[in-house]
Parts: sequence; C-alpha cells; structure tokens
Amino acid sequence: MNAYPLKEMNVCTKQPQTFSGKINDFLTEDHLDTLKNIMKPVSIKAPTHLFWEGDDANELYYIRSGLIKLKKTTSEGKELILSIMGSGHLLGEFGGYGEKKHRYNAELVEDVEIGVVKIKELENLLAQFGNFAIGFMNWLGFINQKEQSKLHDLLLNGKAGALASTLIRMSNSYGVTTEQGILLDIKLTNTDIAEFIGATRESVNRFLNIWREDGILSIRNGQITIKKLNELRCICNCPSYPACPIEICRI
Repeated sequence: MNAYPLKEMNVCTKQPQTFSGKINDFLTEDHLDTLKNIMKPVSIKAPTHLFWEGDDANELYYIRSGLIKLKKTTSEGKELILSIMGSGHLLGEFGGYGEKKHRYNAELVEDVEIGVVKIKELENLLAQFGNFAIGFMNWLGFINQKEQSKLHDLLLNGKAGALASTLIRMSNSYGVTTEQGILLDIKLTNTDIAEFIGATRESVNRFLNIWREDGILSIRNGQITIKKLNELRCICNCPSYPACPIEICRI
C-alpha cells in the first residue's frame, strides 16, 4: 500500500476524492474493521477537553462524529491551533522513547462520538498482522510529513505567508467550489485563524482586509471565499503540484 496516491485530484472542491488524510486511507476495510473491533465507544458533550497537554498517553482516539481542535500552549501562555479533526481521524500519541505524554490539548468544538483504542491492544494488532502494521506506519509517516510542511510554512514565510499557506490548506481540507471562488466551508473566527499561525487577531484582520481590497478573497457572514488562489500561492512561495502534493497540503 502506498503512503498516499500520487494522482492529481480536483483541487479545492468537496467532490468525492480518493484521499482525505484519514486513517481510513491507509487501511483496508478488513483492517479498519479489525481496528474498530478493539475500540470502546464513548460519547462526550462539548464544551470540554478530551485530554490536556501533559496527560498520560495510553490511548488513541478515533472520531466517529464531531470536531476536535488540537491546541498547543506556548511558554508565554499563547495558544496555537495545530489542527481541526473530524469524522474518520485518529489522534493521540504513539511510539517514541520513554514515558508517553500528550504534547497538546484536545478541545471539543462540538459533541463527539469517539472510539477509544488502548495502546497495548493496538500493539498486539501490529504484532499479529504485518499488512495492518505497514498501513499504520504509512499513516504515521504521512502525519509527520504534513506537520513538517506546516512548520516550514510558518517559520520561513513570515506572518503573511503563514496566513496565506493556512488559507490554502483550509481550501484543500474544507473548500467548496462556487461561482464566486473557493468557499471555506468551516466556521472560524479571526481569532481562531490567528491561533493557527501564532499571530494576533489584529494582524489577521489587517491582512484579510488588504487581500479583500485587492480582490484576492471575499468575506461574507464570517466565511471566507478565495477568489484568486494563485495570488495566495505567490504570497507564501507555494510551489506548484506535484512539488507540494495536495495530500500533504491540509490543515
């Protein structure tokens, strides 16, 4: 099984795609069913946290429904949004050296249904089924690639580039093609967007207003529509496909 298919897809639309970046893409149906068989179903009401940074990490969590926001707190007390995960995503800590602790907070955006996977039971599956283990390792590799790509954009392209990159990633994850452009079909405040790039809400407001005046995007009822995607790509020095696969360029 490949880590991800390299076929070019219909970018930035909510049409059926072969790849979503979820664990489902890396496991066969039989292997996914095997994983689900060891899950304990749990329902949790928002607002609350699934876990906190520093908690013991003895389980993984498969989201059956709902949204969970992954956030990191800096030493200055600033919160950064690492990702927003929904149905079909698997989250938690796995592997590494020493005692396992969660490196981020998992905050419920809405009520969720999850499947709880004990690490010990998962390790037994990996030891028992070689093809299952290969698919799971490919998924871990993909997660590392995606996070490294995000860090590259955040650290090397300044705040404007980081914001442009984040909007492009949102378009690949939540974009819907309309007559006006690519609608980001997810409700986020400017404070939320600022937390994705470690900036202030005022900085995000300023950039968005400039880009709106330049016709790069529009904002209506709190939702952003990207009208000139290539302009955003220029701002963050985004290489063209396939140098930067859409499979990796996601929130």
